[in-house]
Amino acid sequence: MKAKVAFSFLIVALLVCGKMVNAQEAVIWPAEDIKWEQLKGGPPGVMIANLWGNYEKGAFGAFIKFPAGFKSPLHTHSSDGKVVVVSGTLIETPEGETEKRCGPGSYLSMPSVVKHVSAAGTDAPCIFLWEQPGKFDLIPVDPLNEKK
Repeated sequence: MKAKVAFSFLIVALLVCGKMVNAQEAVIWPAEDIKWEQLKGGPPGVMIANLWGNYEKGAFGAFIKFPAGFKSPLHTHSSDGKVVVVSGTLIETPEGETEKRCGPGSYLSMPSVVKHVSAAGTDAPCIFLWEQPGKFDLIPVDPLNEKK
């Protein structure tokens, strides 16, 4: 009974707040209508276009754009991520392995525990689709602190 009341309250709250989405509606965004913004908390020039969910709060899907020549520090994430490269070259280097250069159409699945460096080729920006079941984060790995 409590679950039924809680569920009813949730439905009413969603309707009142205007958050209910019609599952029968198509979402069509031509490329020129996609809104890019600076990735909050990210390095300068790294842009994000949130497509579904909310990358600051939980599960999401978004385009991410690295400027040409961008290179992240060695890092992990708190949730697994899946990537499809749209344009440019995404360079992924898991710790202790050789770099993998991934062009358009490439797919990556990155477990949260894998330490890696992410980069863009130097010839052009790199755009990729990133999907993650938790909010976006980048957890730098400090080799000096790991040895303590």
